Amino acid sequence: MIKYVLFDLDGTLTNPKEGITKCVQHALRHFGIERDCDELISFIGPPLKEQFMQYASLSEEDGIKAVEVYRERFAPIGLFENEIYDGILNMLAELKKQGKTLAVATSKPTVFAEKICEKYGITPYLSCLSGSELDGRNTDKALVIENAMDALGALAEETVMVGDRIHDCEGAAKNFIKCIGVSYGYAAEGELESGGAVSIAHSPQELLEILSQL
Repeated sequence: MIKYVLFDLDGTLTNPKEGITKCVQHALRHFGIERDCDELISFIGPPLKEQFMQYASLSEEDGIKAVEVYRERFAPIGLFENEIYDGILNMLAELKKQGKTLAVATSKPTVFAEKICEKYGITPYLSCLSGSELDGRNTDKALVIENAMDALGALAEETVMVGDRIHDCEGAAKNFIKCIGVSYGYAAEGELESGGAVSIAHSPQELLEILSQL
């Protein structure tokens, strides 16, 4: 029986498209690269430094600089260019009523994730929030999940991860837990299936139904 449910944040509980893509756009301009926001949704989910390096063929040094420039806009503005998906708070409330312990496991820096969860009313439902550090430590999703499980005292057979990107699936697999994908986030077609998601929810209501049966 599943007792612990770990949720990704971006693309799973909240829709951060506007804030993230505008901040990525801001950072890429520092390197003379112009992109429309709709071309930058691949940045939603994965660790930022690695994504900047891959997307723009940046060195590690420039990848670090890109994150710094990104945060120049994100901290004061982009953080709250965000919205919670319809039905999320009801889903969290119902899961709590069922006795499940809920947590957020995100590659986003903890300090930002905490502010987002507080603003959108997510915090009261959480027993733990596991994120990364501003200096770049703990961005790997497997480590984020491991830290959440350690904080909760959760056993693998009692735990499930919920996320919208392949990184969530891969991080779950490395911790020997199952992953449920959500299609309303930012995965490419077939991404969650190839990552090994055991089932895929197409709405928060469907996600509630799936989790209630575990």
